[in-house]
Amino acid sequence: MDQGGQPQNVSPILTDRVLVNGTVIPLTFTGDGKLLWTGKGERCLSVEKEVLGFALEGSKIRVKAFVEKRDGICCSGNRGDLVRQSFVFEPLSEDSLRLWSQKLRDYLDSLGRPKRLLIFVNPFGGKKSATKILSQDVKPYLEDADIQITVIETKHQLHAKEVAKTLDLSKYDGIVCVSGDGILVEVVNGLLEREDWSGAVKMPIGMVPAGTGNGMVKSLLDSAGEPCTASNAILAVIRGHKRPVDVATILQGETRFFSVLMLSWGLIADIDIESEKYRWMGSARIDFYALQRILHLRHYNGRVAFVPAPGFEDYGEPTSYHGEVTSEKNPTQEESLKIRRHGYLGSDVKLESMHWRTVRGPFVLIWLQNVPWGSEDFMAAPNAKFSDGYFDLIVVKDLPKLALLSLMSKMNDGSHIKSPYVVYLKVKAFVLEPGPRVEDPMKEGIIDSDGEVIARGNVIYKGDEKALMAYNKLQVTVDQGLATVFAPAEGLDVDYK
Repeated sequence: MDQGGQPQNVSPILTDRVLVNGTVIPLTFTGDGKLLWTGKGERCLSVEKEVLGFALEGSKIRVKAFVEKRDGICCSGNRGDLVRQSFVFEPLSEDSLRLWSQKLRDYLDSLGRPKRLLIFVNPFGGKKSATKILSQDVKPYLEDADIQITVIETKHQLHAKEVAKTLDLSKYDGIVCVSGDGILVEVVNGLLEREDWSGAVKMPIGMVPAGTGNGMVKSLLDSAGEPCTASNAILAVIRGHKRPVDVATILQGETRFFSVLMLSWGLIADIDIESEKYRWMGSARIDFYALQRILHLRHYNGRVAFVPAPGFEDYGEPTSYHGEVTSEKNPTQEESLKIRRHGYLGSDVKLESMHWRTVRGPFVLIWLQNVPWGSEDFMAAPNAKFSDGYFDLIVVKDLPKLALLSLMSKMNDGSHIKSPYVVYLKVKAFVLEPGPRVEDPMKEGIIDSDGEVIARGNVIYKGDEKALMAYNKLQVTVDQGLATVFAPAEGLDVDYK
């Protein structure tokens, strides 16, 4: 409980006497947005941080808030389990009631919170709990905040992308994904394939964890020191604070894919994609299949080239940019070719004038990461920033299996990057030339971006859908802060530039 009284040197917006539980007490609305009154001691409620909204009930005002699950209210922020709670005040006259209502409404409106949201729900992701999470953990908060919502339940892969491409954005103040990271990626790709992409991509996107990975929302909440829960996630949306996020353009010929999370080839991609056949095991499938892959470790021939950020120029050998990345044209790319007559075409950075370096395999894994957390349990790139204009690159070549097992076990806190077998650097642009397995040259690998197979070579795994790109040379460039997401206000204090 906050035992402090009214902050000094803060002029009150309004002070009046009101009824609370049958007792007349003084209630003050301070200039810095706090409601102060006496109950069980001095009590304080921060409108910006803790108040969802309010409603008039006859002669009473019901203030709807969220507080920590403990006795009392704290104005200094919420770090524990949150619960919804109402506080009822009864002004002593109709004029006072109207004045309190107007002052509260004006202050809430000044915060720039969203009033109309489109919500995508993926009922098939993760533990298939998104519909329940929406009903129990999301809607009650939105109702308290008086936010109008339109809910779309995704029916198939790329459904959210199709909607985002044609959506009348003027009807909404934001888009929310109750899902894993996949729906977020679909929405970003849909917005960037619009003719009005430059304005559309500014539409803020919120995430509520309801999938297998949840890397983006985990990264956002963790940056503010908040647990990765549905309630914390939807509160970040309601509060309306936003931050820019880098977007990578993955290019092969005329085919493009926009990534906001990661790209992997080798061990991480194999675990992520091939473990799908054990989905019935739940989240344990990742650990189970990771152990299999470590015991039967694969090495891949290939080459990577990259433009390092300042301070990371020592790794690799100098090289030059070898021109546009081409690809085999096949039926899977025809639709993409038509789409690209409109929409965002990728960064216009002059790659040939940049300072490139290169490294040849064999490789155990290549991993590009945009945000710190790859999933709720894996801090893949602890130094990654949301909008610094760089991807974090992790390279692992040959190493003993016990060392790899130790390395993988440290990914829960990011300490794996301290391993002598890990090269960790930041890059502005990147080219991958994937090759076959060393142990079996007739077999190739998988290239995974944001949890989806964007290219696969001569390899068999559960799922026979055609990949977007060929298992061939591809290029990655980063656009600083291109997309916008809802984010906790506390995380915005960190210098991400």
